[in-house]
Amino acid sequence: MNFQQLRSVREAVRQGFNLTVVAEVLHTSQPGVSRQIRELEDELGIVLFERAGKRLTGLTPPGATVLPIVERLLQEADNLKRAGDEFASQDRGTLTIAATHSQARYALPLAVRDFSAAHPQVALHLQQGSPRQVAEMLLDGTADIGVATEALASYPDLVALPCYQWTHVVVVPHAHPLAEDHRCGVPLTLARLAQFPVITYEPGYTGRGHIDEAFRRQGLVFELMLSAMDADVIKTYVELGMGVGIIAAIAFDEQRDTNLHAIDARHLFASNMTRLALRRGAFLRGYVFEFIRSFASPLTREVVERAMAAEPGTAFDI
Repeated sequence: MNFQQLRSVREAVRQGFNLTVVAEVLHTSQPGVSRQIRELEDELGIVLFERAGKRLTGLTPPGATVLPIVERLLQEADNLKRAGDEFASQDRGTLTIAATHSQARYALPLAVRDFSAAHPQVALHLQQGSPRQVAEMLLDGTADIGVATEALASYPDLVALPCYQWTHVVVVPHAHPLAEDHRCGVPLTLARLAQFPVITYEPGYTGRGHIDEAFRRQGLVFELMLSAMDADVIKTYVELGMGVGIIAAIAFDEQRDTNLHAIDARHLFASNMTRLALRRGAFLRGYVFEFIRSFASPLTREVVERAMAAEPGTAFDI
């Protein structure tokens, strides 16, 4: 048994059983991949994959049982390499952070700046994606750290730690009726908000679920004029007068967003929790803990290590 055999099995599953793609990913030939899988099956004495001719079509029951073991073995091999790198070079390497647009644009910049200044020999890579894509990048080892509001806490193979709570604001042009109401001290209500077309986030992004739930709870239906993945797009169309924007409070900057008027909406929509996630069982180099601490100061190395060692489903609060 060797690691190349294990990688061939893992990639066959990841690539939808397409051995041509597997061969490209592993920089080898398709017959080579097939041979590695066959040799492992012969050694184990079980058939791992269902086949139609020479094509793989799925996992057999024994294959489904073995796959998590294969994943753990390869993760531990990666951890072993990282541990060696840690002691060979204490403050040199790479750090890949996967985040949604809102987190990358508004929450992470100061932590990235400070970390880069303190660790000039660490190459920082920032990957953006949906909450689901952030989780997948962590699970397949593409990213070391994931930051998002939605989804991360629902994956048992991730350790998702709370970082900070945030709320929504409503943004409108200065001449909008809601801006006039606000200047006159008239409280904003969901019923009043529902009188105007709404521009907000796509489902699954940046607290959209709490927005929908608030209207649903009061039996109200709002007209969704436009949905987008990030606040910059939402604000652009609000400035054009196409509707009322609902965005994360951190995405509004008075000095930059001079064409817009913001109205605090924390009394209308439930607060949201941004979480930082790590792959359960991953080896974390020292500077990873330092970045986490710079982004969310309560998440000390001791707190993170305790969370990584806890059973899946254990809740952690800040």
